[in-house]
Amino acid sequence: MTQRQGGSRRVFLALGGLTLLSACAKEQPPAPGPTAQALLPSTPPPPPPPSPPPTPSGIPVQREPRYVVPASSARKGSKVVALTLDDGPDPRYTPEILKILRKHHVTATFFVIGQSAAAHPGLIRSIADAGHAVGTHTWSHANLRKLPAGKVKTEIGRAVETVAATTGRTPTLFRAPYGNWSRTVFTECAAMGQTSIAWDVDPRDWDNPGSAHISSKVLNQVGNRSIVLTHDGGGDRSQTVQALRHFIPVLLDSGYTFVGV
Repeated sequence: MTQRQGGSRRVFLALGGLTLLSACAKEQPPAPGPTAQALLPSTPPPPPPPSPPPTPSGIPVQREPRYVVPASSARKGSKVVALTLDDGPDPRYTPEILKILRKHHVTATFFVIGQSAAAHPGLIRSIADAGHAVGTHTWSHANLRKLPAGKVKTEIGRAVETVAATTGRTPTLFRAPYGNWSRTVFTECAAMGQTSIAWDVDPRDWDNPGSAHISSKVLNQVGNRSIVLTHDGGGDRSQTVQALRHFIPVLLDSGYTFVGV
């Protein structure tokens, strides 16, 4: 449900106080299925982009999704990966996923839809109380690229306010539905203190291709500093639950440490 379309972009991930940059270099018309092309580990990272100029209001425009992982999140020299889940919370699948994460002592980041968060506040508190990060994914899973600034602000702000009222902490991480960021979205995010989060591993679990396919895609695409996109809501996520049961222990056995964004 979350990622049925999206513009072409490239993603650069860095840890230990550096930033993850996912450049929406060439906006293309939305097409079925998301794309978030990752740089191969052997590819030299591109130079950092110049600081964005201020808008007429004085608020800098955040041009690219990014995130920071503290160096203390992982042991020195270890491989790290960030697991993210979109479109929840869902009373059928989110509790199952929380059990899997607890079993393996894994930290994840949940990008929740405001409407679902309002409908299931107990699940939001369960996510936060378990030590996972809670970000937002708009109020109604709207395609923000098609909306004017006022509606973009409402979609983001209403979800942020709902999570803040539920957990007592204001979320600062945001992911645009379908990966559809725009200058307007970045401006509104900056005004509300939100950091836009992209991804570089996409097993397309939203399309229910089978748990074995989902798991295989994650294991084949993942690398040090990857952000994995999965879903705990928005439809039947039983395949995602089963895939998590398989690939999380495999990654742990391969020496990965799971960190939040």
